[in-house]
Amino acid sequence: MASVLLLPSSSSSYCCSRKINAAIHVPNLPKLSFSVPKIPMRNLGEELNIRDGFINTIPVEKINDRSHNSSTNIVTTQLYAILEAVADRVEMHANIGEQRDNWNTLLLNSINMITLTAATMAGVAATAGGIGMPLLALKLSSTLLYSAATGMLLIMNKIQPSQLAEEQRNATRLFKQLQSQIQTRLAIGTPTKEDVKEVMEKVLALDKAYPLPLLGAMLEKFPAMFEPAVWWPKNQVLQKKNFLHEGKQCNNGWSEELEMEMREIVKVVERKDIEDYVRLGNLALKINKTLAISGPLLTGVAALGSAFVGNGSWAPIVAVAAGALASSVNAFEHGGQVGMVIEMYRNCGGLFQVLQESIETTLEERDLEKRENGELFEMKVALKLGRSLSQLRELARKSASSHVDEFASKLF
Repeated sequence: MASVLLLPSSSSSYCCSRKINAAIHVPNLPKLSFSVPKIPMRNLGEELNIRDGFINTIPVEKINDRSHNSSTNIVTTQLYAILEAVADRVEMHANIGEQRDNWNTLLLNSINMITLTAATMAGVAATAGGIGMPLLALKLSSTLLYSAATGMLLIMNKIQPSQLAEEQRNATRLFKQLQSQIQTRLAIGTPTKEDVKEVMEKVLALDKAYPLPLLGAMLEKFPAMFEPAVWWPKNQVLQKKNFLHEGKQCNNGWSEELEMEMREIVKVVERKDIEDYVRLGNLALKINKTLAISGPLLTGVAALGSAFVGNGSWAPIVAVAAGALASSVNAFEHGGQVGMVIEMYRNCGGLFQVLQESIETTLEERDLEKRENGELFEMKVALKLGRSLSQLRELARKSASSHVDEFASKLF
């Protein structure tokens, strides 16, 4: 019994040992080595460019230049805003110039018709003779018409409509010139804040030189001395931009011979052209002053003479003769547009003065790279004087030898 009982126990232990052995004998697996790739480091700009699993194709340098491009866009926008204002001023000055030219024609014709009508009435009253209502009516009408003509002449001679019209024509031309300069700067150069400041100063200087309103801002028509017009800002480098970046030349196109040539041109412009236009301007100013006083004075005398028609033999003669002379003086002053001639002389003198200051300011700049290109500057001076480059150099040689017998400008 006992042997029977022990048999299963040994059998079970044998089975357990077999199971244990089967569990222990695990086959050896081959060793595998894994290499983990290194993740590349990116800077903040590249990380910001990653969108939806792929890297954007925009370079990082463009992101860094956004602030610079933004400031350039602001400057360009400001220049375009100034360009629109300049274009509006061109239209305004053109319209007002046409209006004031109409003033000159209408006032001239009206005053002459009034004066001649008054002279006719005074003559008819003298030939009618006698007394009574017809004579009184003719005398009164003639006196009133002469008085009206005197008042209108005083106003017309004060404002000088022909000179006002010429002012607006010059302003239109100069604003168009500034408009083309801004367009050129926007087209071939990179504008800066200094460009905006310079253009703004030029616009304000033109507004001051050629005002639009009459009351309180009108230019003095009878100054004590004739002076050329000034429409550019003072203390400003007039030629400061050089857009010729390619093909850079030695000394920026300048040489000692070119500097001497420009100095001689300045001497000729100052001695001949500016001096001549100042002399002519003073002469025209004196003539205009005399005519402006004579016209109202003659109509006033004619009004007094017409009031005494019938009381003496000289009264009708004075009335008719003074009226005829007043009409002639008025026609010569405003029909001949003496005021316009004065303004033309002022503008021409200003053109030579701005040319002189431009050359002097350029030559005062000792850094040649900051000047405008010398060959380009010489060509601009020749064009402003209506000469070729060879003629300009010949004029400079004549000035150096003190044998100048001509004006610098061949345009006017």
